[in-house]
Amino acid sequence: MMQRLHLVFGGELVDPTKTVFRDVDDIHVVGIFPNYQAAYDAWKAEAQKTVDNAHMRYFIAHLHRLREEATEASSTEELG
Repeated sequence: MMQRLHLVFGGELVDPTKTVFRDVDDIHVVGIFPNYQAAYDAWKAEAQKTVDNAHMRYFIAHLHRLREEATEASSTEELG
């Protein structure tokens, strides 16, 4: 069975219409979750805490889309 891990993270943006963080050292990593529903619940809870700050934004990253283990890696990718 394939795990579909999701990362929830957020922070203050330079401009609320873009996705550039003001300070990458200050990014809040909420956690890694085993499914989308758990990630969504965590995202929603964090987003609601910062609803009054238009520059704060939280995201859900689909970690399982970054690397599908069933797909063979290229020779360049194998080098790390």
